Amino acid sequence: MNFCAVICEYNPFHNGHRYQLERARELSGCEGILCIMSGNFTQRGEPAVFHKYERARHAVLGGADAVLELPAAFAVAPAELFARGALHILASIPSVKALAFGCESGDREAFLKTARATLEETRAFRAALKENLKDGTSYIRARNAALLASGADVDEALLNSPNNILGTEYCRAILAEEADIEPIPIPRIGSGYADDVLRPSFSSATALRAAFSDRSRKVRKMLRSNLPAYAMQTAETYAPLPYPTAALCALLAADERDVAACADCSEGLERRILAMARANPDYEEMLKKTVSKRYTLSRIRRILAQNFLRLRGDDVRGYLTASLYCRTLAVKKTSQAEALSALGQGRFPLIARKSDALALKKEALACFGADIRANDLYNVLSGTRSGSYETLFV
Repeated sequence: MNFCAVICEYNPFHNGHRYQLERARELSGCEGILCIMSGNFTQRGEPAVFHKYERARHAVLGGADAVLELPAAFAVAPAELFARGALHILASIPSVKALAFGCESGDREAFLKTARATLEETRAFRAALKENLKDGTSYIRARNAALLASGADVDEALLNSPNNILGTEYCRAILAEEADIEPIPIPRIGSGYADDVLRPSFSSATALRAAFSDRSRKVRKMLRSNLPAYAMQTAETYAPLPYPTAALCALLAADERDVAACADCSEGLERRILAMARANPDYEEMLKKTVSKRYTLSRIRRILAQNFLRLRGDDVRGYLTASLYCRTLAVKKTSQAEALSALGQGRFPLIARKSDALALKKEALACFGADIRANDLYNVLSGTRSGSYETLFV
């Protein structure tokens, strides 16, 4: 079975995701769809709205043949580590022939051309990058601005909008991993990535998450028009998690050096975050006071999540060159034999149950340990026992 892969969060799984999976299968010509999905914590630096096993089940019901877990170390990392971590795992699986991703614009060649430009460090580029990084700008934004300032022949639109930026990172990671994987950009339909307005059919995940707490008849009707029935059934049980309090407690209990070691932390940002947390014991207020033009909201939230999960930047970067694992969350029953056989041919061991991890080597075992920690913490926050570490067959 050859796979078209999709890197995802499904937070929550909605009509747009189902459409993307249908198009990925059609455009790639692959026999199977393989999702590599963030576990219980996401790249926006917060817990997922539903448990990873529930979201993996939705993905299979929505068209995936198998769902792997993106290790927590990468799931809450900045975009370049998020993308590179996912590709590090996908590139280890010979049966992965394509990677489909959503985009605002651009075709395959434009994405690859722009990605190649990010890997070519001319003298003018290095000088512009060094200057841009002085003001605390994130690496990706500083790099993209340096590319444009140095006169690189790139599509500027691929460096400025959320899905395009991530798509460029995926292509960059494909090139860096020297993977024989074809990128397949799929134009988004419906709302934009960060659109917070609830639409009749194709709303953004941002708008849907915000609507879950609204029990009004009108909003519930809108949610039903945006979510497949199986995802809507789960949405009816939604309850916010006490993560904000837990994250602040973990932050205040941490050593300053540990916060400084988080992947998103640099230039003394840990001191600002800790000072604001001590002065503002409310999570949202603390974030509001810490965010600035220099430090984005998503970056601050990720630092809190990285600290909460005890993830250190040096470890995360080390995992990018380690022999890791392919951890299955869910597999479609009707394609179970073919999917597991194909995944088992990869360079990294297949983890279908917790006991399979006993054979992992040092770095992989540490990475898997962070997944277990994230799962256990989420279970405490949600008051559930979800997650037996056994693969779901849907």
